[in-house]
Amino acid sequence: MPVNAANDDPDKARRFRDAALPHLDDVYTLARYMLRDASDAEDAVQECYLRALKHFDSYRGPAMKPWLFAILRNVCRAEYARRASSPTQTIEDVPEKAEQTPLWSEAPETPEAQILRQRDAGAIRRLVSALAEPFRETFVLREIENLSYREIAHVEEVPVGTVMSRLARARAMLRSAWLAEQEPPK
Repeated sequence: MPVNAANDDPDKARRFRDAALPHLDDVYTLARYMLRDASDAEDAVQECYLRALKHFDSYRGPAMKPWLFAILRNVCRAEYARRASSPTQTIEDVPEKAEQTPLWSEAPETPEAQILRQRDAGAIRRLVSALAEPFRETFVLREIENLSYREIAHVEEVPVGTVMSRLARARAMLRSAWLAEQEPPK
């Protein structure tokens, strides 16, 4: 898309900005969970918003957020395909990244509470990231992005029953993994 394409219709750019930019953090959060890399997530979000702006004139669909998520999902699928055709790293080759405090955590009252909250937040992020792709995506869309079952079904292009099943299985897997981590060592 030419750089000044949005400048050709300033009203379109304003309408797009007003409709899409409030969801930027949510789109990035989903991209981060799907791609598991901050840099790749930023690239995917940028591509998502470029595609959304390009096709904004034809947008007639559901709420803006699910529409953006559907575009992002397609961008991420293309990235998965690209990764599948390129050599992969083993887990030993991947450098550890410093844990980030999640945006949704509240300010701790005590140093002890802060340490426990950081430990638990890191464990939850790690457990969610370890879920298989369809369960992880469904869980993030519902529990982090607060989409309805119908909106998730639209984004993932599956029946609502499949969304409900994936969400129940994701919750059960997370519960089992969490309890297994909390068991004292024998």
